Amino acid sequence: MKKIFLLFSLSIFVTLSSLAQIAGKITDPATFTPVKNAAVALLQSKDSVLVGHTRTSADGSFSFRTPINGNYFILVMHPSFADYSEELVVNGSAVIISNIAMLSKSKLLEAVVVNAVKSIRVKGDTTSYTADSFKVGANANVEELLKKLPGLQVDKDGKITAQGKEVQTVLVDGEPFFGDDPGMAIKNLRADAVKEVQVFDKKSEQADFTGIDDGEVNKTINLKLKEEAKKGYFGKVDLSGGPLKNIEDRYNNNILINSFKGKRKVAAFLLNGNTNQDGLSWQDSDKFGLNNESMEMSEDGGVMFYSSGRTSDEEPYVDVNNGFTKNLNAGLQYSNKWENKNSINFSPQYNEQRYNNTVKSFNRIQTGADSVLNTRSNNNDFVNRNSIKLATKAEIKIDSATSLTITAGANFYNTETSGNSESNVTGEKGDLKNERTSRYVTTNDKQAYNTVVTLKHSFKKPKRTFSLTGNLSYITSKGDLIQQSENKDYIFATQLDINQDFIKDKNSLNLGAKAVYTEPLSKKYAILLSHEVSVTNGKNNQTAYSFNPMTGKYDIFVDSLTNNFDQNISTQKPGAILNFKDKKINWTLGSSFGFTNFDFTDVTRNKLYNRDFTNIFPAATFTYKYKSNSSISLRYNGNTTQPTLNQIQPLRDNSNQFNLYIGNPDLKQSFSNNISINQNAYNFIKDRYVYQGISFNNTLNQIVNNTDFNQLNGSTKSRPTNTNGGYSAFYYGGGGLKLKKINTQLNFNGSLSLSKQPVILNNVKDFSNNFSSRLGIGFDKSKDKKYEIDIRQTLSYNTNKYGPTNNSTNFYTLSLEQNIKLFLTKTTSLKLENEYNFRQNAVRTNPNQSFNILNATIEKTFKKDVFTLYVKGRDLFNQNTGIQQFTSGNGYYETINTRLQRYFLLGVRWDFKNKGAMKKAAE
Repeated sequence: MKKIFLLFSLSIFVTLSSLAQIAGKITDPATFTPVKNAAVALLQSKDSVLVGHTRTSADGSFSFRTPINGNYFILVMHPSFADYSEELVVNGSAVIISNIAMLSKSKLLEAVVVNAVKSIRVKGDTTSYTADSFKVGANANVEELLKKLPGLQVDKDGKITAQGKEVQTVLVDGEPFFGDDPGMAIKNLRADAVKEVQVFDKKSEQADFTGIDDGEVNKTINLKLKEEAKKGYFGKVDLSGGPLKNIEDRYNNNILINSFKGKRKVAAFLLNGNTNQDGLSWQDSDKFGLNNESMEMSEDGGVMFYSSGRTSDEEPYVDVNNGFTKNLNAGLQYSNKWENKNSINFSPQYNEQRYNNTVKSFNRIQTGADSVLNTRSNNNDFVNRNSIKLATKAEIKIDSATSLTITAGANFYNTETSGNSESNVTGEKGDLKNERTSRYVTTNDKQAYNTVVTLKHSFKKPKRTFSLTGNLSYITSKGDLIQQSENKDYIFATQLDINQDFIKDKNSLNLGAKAVYTEPLSKKYAILLSHEVSVTNGKNNQTAYSFNPMTGKYDIFVDSLTNNFDQNISTQKPGAILNFKDKKINWTLGSSFGFTNFDFTDVTRNKLYNRDFTNIFPAATFTYKYKSNSSISLRYNGNTTQPTLNQIQPLRDNSNQFNLYIGNPDLKQSFSNNISINQNAYNFIKDRYVYQGISFNNTLNQIVNNTDFNQLNGSTKSRPTNTNGGYSAFYYGGGGLKLKKINTQLNFNGSLSLSKQPVILNNVKDFSNNFSSRLGIGFDKSKDKKYEIDIRQTLSYNTNKYGPTNNSTNFYTLSLEQNIKLFLTKTTSLKLENEYNFRQNAVRTNPNQSFNILNATIEKTFKKDVFTLYVKGRDLFNQNTGIQQFTSGNGYYETINTRLQRYFLLGVRWDFKNKGAMKKAAE
């Protein structure tokens, strides 16, 4: 018995002697008093397994005994204080934490402080990353830094996703960097100039000012620069080129410089190349029309003119992913802020663009139970554009409660476009119905001016505010369009040739004002009242002439195609929103109403169209933050949409003799209901995030085209009409986690879409049922100065069923991406980017298509990574092809674009910064 007792005592002694002590004390820094009864947990870093837990005593102290040689972290929780976490390394000796200062939730709502060299800090909805805590290569740009941050992803196209949401804005020290193009900042700023990366949900300016959350947010990144980086200059010069046979030599040259002195910042850039690098998007692709030229009145009373393949400002839509683009982009940005909080930001930019593209299209339209029309076309388009953009913003602090903001801009465009196309329509058995060839040449000069002035005043009572905003915009353009076409009808053996010149003169003036008043009803309730007034006056004049073979000029006046339209639109829009907000719950409920008077005069035909519309925009939001950085939200929106001017009375157009469009003056307004639920959660301790959402939409009195098909010659006549029965539903979700045992980041995402849309053919109504799904998964693994591996896979499936035939059109696509960077030496690296795409063809008579795009780059750095010599090879297999296919209604659509294929570049890059910054970085 004594031996057993001795052995037991010895084992207890050995066990205790192998345990190390962890002890500490917790205090409230605001009152310098101990925090008692706080829950303290000790977890293993590698797998978050709980090792022990305790509570603090009356003097705020706690202690643990734990196995030696381990990595742990302490998690402290208390109902009145923000959660706290700190990493610890135990090597056998006692670990004494002298003092842990807990932050009161009254000052910091549900904040989590991760104190591993303070690399991540969370305060409310803002997550801050200390840039130097994440290792990137020498002379790396901000894009490479963002790829290292937990919860952030950057895809091959530069799209940034933070905690499951797409980042829409990137700021530098709280200010826009050459406009709102996120790629400009992350691709051209140096990572070692950044002190901190902040990620947050940016509220609308109105919500920031009033303190009443209107539910409008967008994910934003703010790059806080180091002080030493703001006391001098930094930038880069990147020059590259490569000869090619049979086509123009490739080149790409970039220069960027930033200069700082106190609050003054001056930046300049020059981008020049023909490798389809656009640099600054100029947001030309944000909106583009898909119909023939028409006029549309927006919900707020604004008038927009659209034409096929052009943006709402009538600039050609240029997709740099397809075709061939040559760009010259240059810009300058000056910003300054003074001690009295007054500031100014001025940014002139110049863009010169040359673009050409060839597109092959195939459309298959189901025109009845047993009838099909196939359309094949080849299009060649050329764009020659020069533009200047001037933008400035000034903020003036009148006094401590009143401020004035003035934003002004002017854009000048000179654009020349030309193109030609060939198309034919055949029946299901290949019998030729009609054939068309066309050519066009346009020139257009346009100026656009805008000014917005906002006066804001905050009263002494919190949340009592008043703001008044006035805006003025004016757009004018003069253009000329020469249009030629040959239209052959093989069934009726006729041909119509067109050779005409259209002289266009358009202008639009918009004046508007909006007043907003907010009043707190209690600590948690507040109300927002608003009223908006706008007046729009516009003219759209088009004079048509036919070619006269006798004189060789366009001098035969065409009365039927001459348009002279005047429009006057006035809108009154009152609104009210009730808001409730506490620590975890925030909801809004309200509506606005639009009363629009629309006078449209066809001067040429002496016709007057007068319409009055009453629009309603009910809205409700509910957000519940069930824990730090985790929330669920519910949103409802309802809105009425009045018919466009083109749907009521289309502008006269003969651009396509086989597809005519007729207006309907008896159209009613449509009303849409949209409801969505979204959930988002992020766990910083475990480095896991998940997000998902579902939405449903239906429209009453939906406006759709009633299309009459002439099955004999393949021609169509479309007329808009009201109908019901359509709806759509959408689900999306995704997440990510860190696989700690293999040090690999795993990300996944997916979506499901279901819709039922009415289709009216030859006055018979039926429905098109569409379903699509997508699943994506990715792996990310890296080791500093050894390798970087990024693998992505996306699989999607689409199917469409149209009523009378019940035949399904379905196809799936597969995309595999592998990005690998290997460090051959400390100064030499090899980067491989491979993308494999497989597309099943929905039309079974056509073959499936697959292509593999492999890019390779070898880099060698010199002079402590200041200079880099590189060789790039793009599309080594010479297979780059732009293929798109989709189904809609009773049709299947497929396009194939020409793309820039295999080429090589030899280049040198100089990354420079002022000596003070270099010395600081070296330290």
